Amino acid sequence: MQDAALMNYIDRRILSLEKRLEKCNQDILDYVEEFRDFSKMVLSRLAGLNNYKAEVKSEVENLLTRIERAQRDIDYFGSVTDSNTCIEVHEDLVKQQLFEEEEEKKKLKLMLNASCDHMLAGIKSLKIVKKTGDKHGSWMKDPGKKHTKIYVLNGSVNNVILEFANIMTFMESSHVLKARRVTLPFPWEGTGHIIYQGFLFYHRYGSLNEIIKFNIQKRNVTDQMLLPGAGRIPAYQLSPSTKIDLAIDEQGLWAIHAEPEIGGNIVITKINHITMAVEHTWDTSCTSKDAEAAFMACNTLYVVYNLPSGGTSRIQCVYDVLDAVNTYEIPVLHFPKRQGSHSTIHYNPKEKQLFAWGDGSQIIYKLHTKQKV
Repeated sequence: MQDAALMNYIDRRILSLEKRLEKCNQDILDYVEEFRDFSKMVLSRLAGLNNYKAEVKSEVENLLTRIERAQRDIDYFGSVTDSNTCIEVHEDLVKQQLFEEEEEKKKLKLMLNASCDHMLAGIKSLKIVKKTGDKHGSWMKDPGKKHTKIYVLNGSVNNVILEFANIMTFMESSHVLKARRVTLPFPWEGTGHIIYQGFLFYHRYGSLNEIIKFNIQKRNVTDQMLLPGAGRIPAYQLSPSTKIDLAIDEQGLWAIHAEPEIGGNIVITKINHITMAVEHTWDTSCTSKDAEAAFMACNTLYVVYNLPSGGTSRIQCVYDVLDAVNTYEIPVLHFPKRQGSHSTIHYNPKEKQLFAWGDGSQIIYKLHTKQKV
């Protein structure tokens, strides 16, 4: 009897499980059918969206075509109706530019004193005063002072100036013993320094473009400035140690350098020697390639060229900042008698002659000048 009861219990349990499995299978079938219906609905809507997208794209393309056509019409009518106006505006701009250039020239003439009217016509003679020091260096007088002192700055990097009472003292064999030594707080770089009105102006060694103003008598730095654009390449290809060449003429202090942005051509800058402020800058047509030196005389730049191995130096490019010289009609001017090279050439406006340093020799060139055309 117990066995019958057990069997009956097992049958009921199996029947219950079968019913539950049947219900689960039916639920799965229902879920599958519902998912199929949902998939059909999604696909149908996606197809509708694609059709709508194609319609929108077609309308947008049509609208863009109409806009382009309208823009062409507007441009055409604008060019027809406004052509005369554009010509008038263009002519007004040219007139304004010419007027501004004339005003600028007037200001420059006032600043530079246009009465300086002579130009270089030739180099008459040379005198080798002495041969002393290194291959590179510079020597000069102070054209802004009445005294006859001679200053010697030996080498392309140094910090000692030798000051002589006059040129006769400098020419003596024991000249170094008779020199007054002036030590600078910072060494110079290159050979482009200049002395004017008791001050030495020089490019500070190790700096890109710092110019120092040094009081020789008081032996102290009184001012300094940075020269924009200078110091990145040599001022002259054949004098690679000189990045900034300072010059003096009848108008005062100038700086000469070259810039890579204009193909290595030379740039000249007028500097106020009192305030150390830049007054004006000119990009010249003179190249620094094969140049060894340059100098300013009466508002005009004269660039000296040579062979890399040394030869006869010649002035081959001239640039007048006031356009008072027809530079294309100036012949090439050769330096007389001497073969070699120059590390520096400085014009002395007081004596109207050149002080040059060539291969360790200190040279004076006398000049022949004429009236500017």
